[in-house]
Amino acid sequence: MEQRFATSPEHVPGMSTSELRDRYLVPGLFVDDDVQALYTHHDRVVVAGVKPVTGPVALPTFPEIVSKYFFEHREAGIVNVGGPGTITVDGTKYDAEHGACLYVGRGAVDVVFESADETGPARFYVFSAPAHTNYPTTFVAPEEGTVRELGDPEQSNRRTLNQYIHEQGVRSCQVVMGVTTLHTGSMWNTMPAHTHARRTEVYLYFDLPAEARVVHLLGEPGETRHLVVGNEEAVIAPSWSVHSGVGTASYSFVWAMAGENQSFDDMDGFAIADMR
Repeated sequence: MEQRFATSPEHVPGMSTSELRDRYLVPGLFVDDDVQALYTHHDRVVVAGVKPVTGPVALPTFPEIVSKYFFEHREAGIVNVGGPGTITVDGTKYDAEHGACLYVGRGAVDVVFESADETGPARFYVFSAPAHTNYPTTFVAPEEGTVRELGDPEQSNRRTLNQYIHEQGVRSCQVVMGVTTLHTGSMWNTMPAHTHARRTEVYLYFDLPAEARVVHLLGEPGETRHLVVGNEEAVIAPSWSVHSGVGTASYSFVWAMAGENQSFDDMDGFAIADMR
């Protein structure tokens, strides 16, 4: 497990491109028959990628979280961004197609991932935060979340937002999670850009063509920087950092948050004309 310590706004202006990428970009999450995990001290979030190809892959625990098993003190939302597969939680199997979400509550012991076909393997994205109580493990198919249609073609941000784990949906202690898909011809993922002073958010971009990229904005609104992000790469947005991006083609992204509260609309927006 890679470990990254928290940063503050004053760190950003002096960072080089490589330093920004080392701090906030999470590449290489999906490795054949393996689990790749990162622990960020921003709200003690763990993000991980699991890509079972030739056989089942179990989610291990890690010395950094000092637990007998991964979910002893944690919960997680999991989204499949690859081919069809299954997630087995303490003997109960969930069939997860592309875009499906599984919430795994605190106390789950054995979590195993498997692909339906090794020629088109599943790729499971895991977003985890500490949990103080137990909520039941719950599966949500792609069409079963709370759907919100946002934006318009004139501003190139027409998008379908599917909320999975949230106050009026699947319950959790901290995690709020969903998937946003941009319509063909739209490229801006979040407008107005905003911060969440009370929680950390992570974006995982997926379904982005191999030759395409997303230019992701980060930093304080008056002192922004950017990352050029490829398919199936994640970006950490600390509570003080704006997060928004524009792609060279349409794409989807998993958004997931953890922190002070679970209100989806708790955000501080900034007009693009006021950003620097």
